Amino acid sequence: MTNPSTPIALVTGASRGLGHSTALHLAQHGHDIILTYNTQQAQAATTVAQIEALGRKAVALQLDVADSRRFADFAAQVRTALQTQWKRTSFDVLVNNAGTGTHASLMDTTEAQFDDLVNVHFKGVFFLTQKLLPLLADSGRIVNVSTGLTRFALPGYSAYASMKGAVEVMTRYMAKELGPRGIAVNTVAPGAIATDFGGGAVRDNAQLNAFVASQTALGRVGEADDIGAMIASLVGSGNRWVNAQRIEVSGGMLI
Repeated sequence: MTNPSTPIALVTGASRGLGHSTALHLAQHGHDIILTYNTQQAQAATTVAQIEALGRKAVALQLDVADSRRFADFAAQVRTALQTQWKRTSFDVLVNNAGTGTHASLMDTTEAQFDDLVNVHFKGVFFLTQKLLPLLADSGRIVNVSTGLTRFALPGYSAYASMKGAVEVMTRYMAKELGPRGIAVNTVAPGAIATDFGGGAVRDNAQLNAFVASQTALGRVGEADDIGAMIASLVGSGNRWVNAQRIEVSGGMLI
């Protein structure tokens, strides 16, 4: 059951992985959800059903975060969903989570791979947020998902980590410019997580999993729920004063 005071969160890339977990944890904390998917429509429908089973309302919209030309149309779809499903003109939380990973050395990274990473992780986040800002309520929250790879370096992630480093700088500028509207903006930087990200290497490669666990203070690799629970907590009322921060959620990886 939704009432006018029910917070609404928009989570990109929520059909699987970190976005899926984040959407469910936000629902458990009382949020209704607008979630996006790129190609995994069936998985998105499953996520919607899981959220509804928690007693919350959810809508799934298709979005390719690499295609900024469609962002204005997507914002119009969000506006329509808010009006038809919630009788609202705004939502309260934006989680910029959608993304892909590319593992390639500095020497082997192609311009096409680099451009795709720019479009998905940097340009996409910048201009999607820009288009959605008129729909984001004053005193709302934005969470941009980064990576532990901006603090420590592992071979093969120079291009990917560079994009996330840009996101972290962008987050601070967002916080500065949106402060007059009372909007808090933070970055959450996961460590290695056992999902299908990057082909599921951390989850499925026993040797890599063991290595990551050995380099993590808490002695295991991260799980999607570790990140989803943290994001849901971060946008709660108890963390109202947290702003312009990079918060690593890695269990103490490579310290």
